[in-house]
Amino acid sequence: MPLPPLLGLLREGRTPPDRRVALTPKKCAELQDTYPGLRVRVQPSPHRAFADQEYRDLGIEVAEDMAACDVLLGVKEVPVAELLPGKIYLFFSHTVKKQPRNRELLQTILQKNITLIDYELLTNAAGERVVAFGHWAGIVGAYNGLLTYGRKHGLFALKPAWQCVDMEDMQEEFFKVKRLPPIKIAVTGSGRVAQGAVEVLGRMGIRRVSVYDYLYLDFAEPVYAQLRSSDYNRRRDGRVWDTANFHHEPAAYESTFGNFVPVTDLLIACAYWDPAAPLLFTEPDTQKTDFKIDTVADVTCDVNGSIPLTKRSTTIEAPAFDYNPATGALEAAYSNPQNITVMAVDNLPCELPRNASRDFGRQLLDQMFPHLLGGDAAGVLARATIARGGELCPRYAYLADYVG
Repeated sequence: MPLPPLLGLLREGRTPPDRRVALTPKKCAELQDTYPGLRVRVQPSPHRAFADQEYRDLGIEVAEDMAACDVLLGVKEVPVAELLPGKIYLFFSHTVKKQPRNRELLQTILQKNITLIDYELLTNAAGERVVAFGHWAGIVGAYNGLLTYGRKHGLFALKPAWQCVDMEDMQEEFFKVKRLPPIKIAVTGSGRVAQGAVEVLGRMGIRRVSVYDYLYLDFAEPVYAQLRSSDYNRRRDGRVWDTANFHHEPAAYESTFGNFVPVTDLLIACAYWDPAAPLLFTEPDTQKTDFKIDTVADVTCDVNGSIPLTKRSTTIEAPAFDYNPATGALEAAYSNPQNITVMAVDNLPCELPRNASRDFGRQLLDQMFPHLLGGDAAGVLARATIARGGELCPRYAYLADYVG
């Protein structure tokens, strides 16, 4: 791709406003230094975690008009009315699963001959995602899990992450967790999200133990175990565990998470879930006398997904609700000690927008821009391009009925 003389950094237009940004002021300056022919223009925003003046202070242009920019970067979906014809856009479009709310967005992109490159689809040769906010979802999700547990049991009151300036400010709250009794915490997953959660638990001084010790030993201090898919699933036909097969044929497996239910107090769910895969547990399971879990941090926030209690997502300002095992009804958070309290915020990285934006911008500079500005010989951008020239790219032709 020829070097664009002007790259535009969009103001986030969704409601409620997202405070994250694809490139921080320092990342914009680094980008201009790395590619001397390139200039960045930043659209002003009253909501962005980095003030307009922070960009100006580093010599980055701040201006409303994006018409002269060939390439435009945002984070979340761009409002349909603000799409400019013929441009190259990069953002999380949330269209590849035929999400109903974004059907008009993709239709308009096609009508306006826009090239759409979706961050979620940027992968390396092994098919692994190269840019994501998942790590920060795990960090905030684990923090919110402890915050929720502390509130439920009247142990401590952590300052919400969104009220912290950044990660460093949030870490000042960690000392309060020392009041935690000897509970057991289960973290599911092994990817970016789970690693973020594990990082926070480690910084809080919570001891990590093996899965075996978690199941069969008692401790005089709070502990956690990180559970991989093989720890809480098995093949229905009794054959040996096969991770690749589990991902390819999840319906052939059943959950063994019931082994963990009697010993787990707080569940932090970070594992990717396929709709064909088994649930961790069922609603009737919550009525059994040995169901010990009373707090769930559903970081993945799959509504009606692996955690059947997650019947809706929650907001940053009101992050939790109660599930009543006796009735199956959702009630106000912390309303009944017999209830299970669920934290299911679906945009967790927004709670630490400065840190999340710094990390995301680093990923873009290292993993995306060399391809965008250097020819894309590895096909990284080609694989992530949903639409170009008014047509769906062959890889995404299955969306034809979605936009038809």
